[in-house]
Amino acid sequence: MIRNPIDIASRTSPELSGLIEAIVNQLDSDEPVTLAAVRSFIENELPVNLSEDEHLHRFDTCESLVDELDALIEGFGESAAAIDFVSAFASEPLSRAIETVLNDENRENPPTLGTIREALASGLAARLIGDGVLEEDEADMLMPEIEELIERSDAEALAENFLRYE
Repeated sequence: MIRNPIDIASRTSPELSGLIEAIVNQLDSDEPVTLAAVRSFIENELPVNLSEDEHLHRFDTCESLVDELDALIEGFGESAAAIDFVSAFASEPLSRAIETVLNDENRENPPTLGTIREALASGLAARLIGDGVLEEDEADMLMPEIEELIERSDAEALAENFLRYE
């Protein structure tokens, strides 16, 4: 298996990224899952209705997920690690929380994911609800989401790298 030194997850659509992540999690293999294994899973293991939808080429300008996966295989090889094509970004509510910490004038260093977790534990979500920036149901999801990002990327990863607005 070949590990790619560049950020190739940015070349993957959010839909394909999510599908790859779900397949990698479902396969639960001791060996890293490759793009070829993902392609094989899509062809052989997906439910019939989803598989048929993905095997049909779309008639508009959008590529199907299978076409996109085939292009990745062509460009990076069948043995490329599938997990490298999974992007990890914050949801829009968590992006708003990260941006609030980023814009804090009293902060000397750029915040990390760990810093965001500490801010959330110290009442940032409640403050954002009070300011009308977040809804209560959105705030309830911030701590589990930041924990997941930390688990995937490390507490010392710069939080600004995970910003996303939909």
